[in-house]
Amino acid sequence: MNWIKSSHPSKQRKTFFNAPLHKRQKFMTAMLSPELREKYGIKRLPVRKNDVVRILRGNWAGHEGKVVEVDLKRLRIFVEGVTIKKADGTPRYYPIHPSKVMIVKLDLSDPKRKEIIERRRKAREELLKKIEESVEKQEAGEEKKEG
Repeated sequence: MNWIKSSHPSKQRKTFFNAPLHKRQKFMTAMLSPELREKYGIKRLPVRKNDVVRILRGNWAGHEGKVVEVDLKRLRIFVEGVTIKKADGTPRYYPIHPSKVMIVKLDLSDPKRKEIIERRRKAREELLKKIEESVEKQEAGEEKKEG
């Protein structure tokens, strides 16, 4: 978390729990399925309403469903079909942390989200090119030393 300035754990926790909503959106990221990762060239994205996710941990591991609600204040998502009964018998959604799910199908109805995916894909490709170039430079430097 590069936005945390202090190295004190208590200050880090305070910063995390008092973070504004635009920063909390970053905490709501979940990994993409291998098929989506291959298709879009990115590893993770923030979970949004109407995404289809697969739960990987807990009592509902293996369950797939559409995200019904995203709660930024509590940092939890609510998935269709994942419900518990209250004491009076009425069902309610069970909150799940987004790190415990994998996005299986993206909701691309928002054009801004398409722009975000494209921007992140380009940034990742540029980073990979820079890494390859630096590795090639290091290998060339080692060959000069040996030769």
